[in-house]
Amino acid sequence: MKSEGRRSHESDLPTKLAAPGRRALAAAGIQRLEQLTGLSETDINNLHGIGPSALEQLRQALSAKGLSFRIDLG
Repeated sequence: MKSEGRRSHESDLPTKLAAPGRRALAAAGIQRLEQLTGLSETDINNLHGIGPSALEQLRQALSAKGLSFRIDLG
């Protein structure tokens, strides 16, 4: 049981995120939703393995925590 609690602290990414999306985020060093706030949707979308469904899941997960992707200004 203890290891389950530890895992939940390590990552709070959506549990239904498909394996390619999880691998893409892991390769970019992203384990927590808060890390996504420093990146734009374009940045994330450019990761190999992130498609429209994964991007939408991340957007919704961020929104549920009152967070969002960085806004592209150009």
